Amino acid sequence: MKQGAGLTVGIIVALIAGGGGYWLGGKGSSMHGAGGTAATAGAVVPAGDAAKKERKLLYYRNPMGLPDTSPTPKKDPMGMDYIAVFEGEEDSGDSSAPANPNQVKISTEKVQKLGVRSEAAQLRTLDKIVRAAGRVEPDERRIYAISPKFEGYVERLYVNVTGQPVGRGQPLFEVYSPELVSAQREYAIAAQGVESLKDAGGAAQAGMKQLAESSLLRLKNWDISEAQIKALAQSSETKRTLTFRSPVAGIITEKKALQGMRFMPGEELYQVADLSSVWVVADVFEQDIGLVKTGATTKVRINAYPDKTFEGKVSYVYPTLNEMTRTVPVRVELPNPGLLLKPAMFAQVELPVSAKGAVVTVPVSAVIDSGTRQIVLLQKGEGRFEPREVKVGARSDANIEIIDGVKEGEQVVIAANFLIDAESNLKAAVGGFGHSAHGATPKAGGDTETTTPAAQGASHRAEGTVDAFDAKAGTVSLSHGPIASLKWPAMTMEFKIANESLQNALKPGAMVSVEFVERAQGEWVITSVKPMTMGQEAGTPAPATKAHTGR
Repeated sequence: MKQGAGLTVGIIVALIAGGGGYWLGGKGSSMHGAGGTAATAGAVVPAGDAAKKERKLLYYRNPMGLPDTSPTPKKDPMGMDYIAVFEGEEDSGDSSAPANPNQVKISTEKVQKLGVRSEAAQLRTLDKIVRAAGRVEPDERRIYAISPKFEGYVERLYVNVTGQPVGRGQPLFEVYSPELVSAQREYAIAAQGVESLKDAGGAAQAGMKQLAESSLLRLKNWDISEAQIKALAQSSETKRTLTFRSPVAGIITEKKALQGMRFMPGEELYQVADLSSVWVVADVFEQDIGLVKTGATTKVRINAYPDKTFEGKVSYVYPTLNEMTRTVPVRVELPNPGLLLKPAMFAQVELPVSAKGAVVTVPVSAVIDSGTRQIVLLQKGEGRFEPREVKVGARSDANIEIIDGVKEGEQVVIAANFLIDAESNLKAAVGGFGHSAHGATPKAGGDTETTTPAAQGASHRAEGTVDAFDAKAGTVSLSHGPIASLKWPAMTMEFKIANESLQNALKPGAMVSVEFVERAQGEWVITSVKPMTMGQEAGTPAPATKAHTGR
């Protein structure tokens, strides 16, 4: 009995020993396979992770968080290396940071508060109205000057005020001229000679006829009317005075003739303008002149008649540009019934023009014009926006042509885009500092702990050596160590000082501990300075020089 029991116990012990050995052997093998990782990290890692695939490099991004990327390694203006971004690292884990470094993400709540609205780019035909300021001018082809071609005296005035309307053929003034009397007598004598020699020989008759013709031509060259010449030929009596008549119906715009005055050949005594048709000369801006075509119908509005619209046609586009106003004169011919339009009146001209056909367009409000380039914001998803530089073309009152940068159907922001752009700049200046790989704080045990960037407007601390100080500009060049609150590495950069009272402690070569804040984007201002000695450690109390705030 005892012998059987002993045998049973022995079998059980052997089975336990064999199973334990098998378990211990498998456990040891597992631990041996992960030994390197467990030793360093203090954790068990599956053996398959030891053969991870090599990560794919996407691009290098700005270490300060600015929206600037590079396909190759480079440094920023402060000497900091651009940070490599690998596949799967596009999103930093921050809910406010977009996957694409050129995008900005805004919460849905903020989008609603800003009143953001978007619209798809569409194909449209841009019918535009070019508006220009103009002035009414008399038609230069309808202005007549009354200038006698001989010397004489004004005997009598029939029209003696400027602005008086006259009809065609109406007497204007009467003149006396000794030359005119002499020419008339000469013609009368020649005409009588021709009549008396009509039965004489050919030579005498031909000579007298030439004399009569030359006298008649002289009178015609002096603008003597045919009726007056005919009367002279019939009566053979010379007249002491000659009456000048208006060549056209119009308005006396200039009157220089005075009763009894002497005038010389070619002197202008009257000017008559026919105002039944006038010109409106509009000053069209340089960028619109290519759209204006001769013959186009225009609408003209005059301040004096706000309820009336006058219609005319473009008759001429002047070939000159006013370099002061950058405008080109455009002439519009306008009928003037009732003489409502007065010369020198101001006019507002509208010239409807047609564009080149269907083109990709967006609302005018979608384009942000910085002066050097034009940008639109594309909506790439829920709360995600991407700035896109575009090239613009013609524009109408509501829409503008996009030559390059946006395709038909892409959603562009048409309202609150300036606020989104401001939000984008703010995130790049503040939130982007957290992406830097520098500035991690060592922990005991060799691990690193990443600190959170300080809030905007918070005070930061740095220790370093003063390289140079410019008292006139109020700036100091400081070579400082790493700044954990901003994730900055050690570097040399320029600061401004908040007050002149800090100058004494900022001597070149001095070791100092400073406190500074960001007063504006990229503008760092020192508000407190503490001198340091060669052996002094960070955090050791020292006398401080602070900027006076006036409180």
